[in-house]
This record gives sequence, structure tokens and C-alpha cells, in this order.
Amino acid sequence: MGKLSDILNGSGSDFNDRWNATAAAGEFGPVPRGVYVCHATKGELESSRSKSTPGYKVEFTVIDGDFQGRKLWLDCWLTPAALPQSKRDLAKLGITSPAQMEQPLPKWIRCNVTAVVRRDDDGIERNKVQTFDAVGIDKPEADAFAPKPPGEAADPKGEADTSFDPSKL
Repeated sequence: MGKLSDILNGSGSDFNDRWNATAAAGEFGPVPRGVYVCHATKGELESSRSKSTPGYKVEFTVIDGDFQGRKLWLDCWLTPAALPQSKRDLAKLGITSPAQMEQPLPKWIRCNVTAVVRRDDDGIERNKVQTFDAVGIDKPEADAFAPKPPGEAADPKGEADTSFDPSKL
């Protein structure tokens, strides 16, 4: 087993002070009932644990407010009885054929997600997505460090600071 001081690169005393001054985080519980602005961040085929019921799970990530970064999930069951509701919900995300369920979910779909709190048979409270509406596609924020496309000037307005001269080092 390794030593803590080995992975802290000599900053052990600072870490000990930080450890002693840091309060432990509380346990994650379900988010309160409400409407959350989310991105649909993942979609994947699955089978339920208990009865191997086929389904498609949609993951939503809250993108603003007090619960930013938290996840909510929607189960779209692919049984004959549940298929009409699943087709309705999947169509909101642009999934209109079985083959599309095998592809990655399109990115940046902004949704208003209504979450409720349910107590399962095991007594644990969990969130359930009651409904959602896709309200648009967000444009991803540009990566300031990404290479520029060919033909696009790195500084189109000519405002870059050119005072640094590496030859004078």
C-alpha cells in the first residue's frame, strides 16, 4: 500500500490542514419535486434487473440552479403495453426508429424535466422523471484551446498581444 505523502508531492502539511478544515459533504438525496432545465446526456438500451424487461434509459443532467450537475433518469420500457408511451417520449429526442436506439443520443438537447420523488418497495426515496419536453438544441461553448479550422485566422481582429519575443529569453 502506498503512502499518502508519496502522492501529495511534499504538500502533506497543507493537506492535513485542509483535511481538518473541510466539512464532510452530506449524503445525496433525491432532488425536490420540480421542473429542472437539463441536457439529455445519454441514452442506452438496457434490461431491468429483476425481470429482464427490455428498455431504453435516458439520462438527464441538470444544467443550472442549485442542483446543477445532478442526474435524473427516465426508463422507456419496450414492452407491448408501454411502447406507445415510450415512442412518445423517445420521439421528443428525435428517436423515431428502433435502429436509432442503437446510436448515441444527439448532444446538447435542452429539456424541461419534471421530477417527482417516489418511495420504492425497499423504502428508499428516488427521483422519477414524470414528464419532459425538449425545448431546443444548445450550441456548445467553444473550446478556447481547440485548433482553429483551416483558413480561419486565430485573431481575426488583429488584437492579439504580440509583445512577447521568445528570442529575448
